Amino acid sequence: MSNKTFNFYCDESTHLQNDGKPYMLIAYVSCAYNQLTQHKAHLKLLREKYKIKGEIKWSSVSASAYHYYADIVDYFFSTDLQFRAVIVDKAQIDERREEFTYDDFYFRMYYQLIHHKINMEYKYNIYFDIKDTRSHKKLHKLKEILKWNASIRSFQFIRSHESSIMQMTDLIMGAINYKLRGESKVIAKTKLIEKIENHCKLPITSSTPKNADKFNLFFIDLK
Repeated sequence: MSNKTFNFYCDESTHLQNDGKPYMLIAYVSCAYNQLTQHKAHLKLLREKYKIKGEIKWSSVSASAYHYYADIVDYFFSTDLQFRAVIVDKAQIDERREEFTYDDFYFRMYYQLIHHKINMEYKYNIYFDIKDTRSHKKLHKLKEILKWNASIRSFQFIRSHESSIMQMTDLIMGAINYKLRGESKVIAKTKLIEKIENHCKLPITSSTPKNADKFNLFFIDLK
């Protein structure tokens, strides 16, 4: 049995039922546990180099901060860090089906996100970005649906300011969501999306091959 351990830093974007946004995104950045200190140190160096305060956030990408965020993207693609996202067109979610609610669907998507990339020979720590007072109820439910998996060592909520890698999940997910919505008002954001796509050699608005590990997108078609 391998003793390799990985951390998944999970986050979500425009996932609420009535937020007026067309897509639900649930994603994580995966990090080998033994490389965590190295990644955190490098991201700290980048913050210091560009004199940036505050979190890595898609909403903070601007002309003045572009080179900082470009370096973060380049760093992600130069390392063993991995990104995976499940994306759903919310218009396709049909609550009229028997014994089906939006919340049920949301948890099924988390199952899809985590389950299919777990290697039973390794161990995993799953971290979630704490959002609101419902978070602990959500953690209980996620534990319940994944309790069968002996590879998962722990489930834990952290606040995004505690983890620069969790913040990286927000950044990449934000880029996907921005392009999906057809937005282009912020030139720095459009340039950063182009940089991501140049690294991927694929558009970020469609599914990647199932076996893609570095950058894996799963657009679920519910029709």
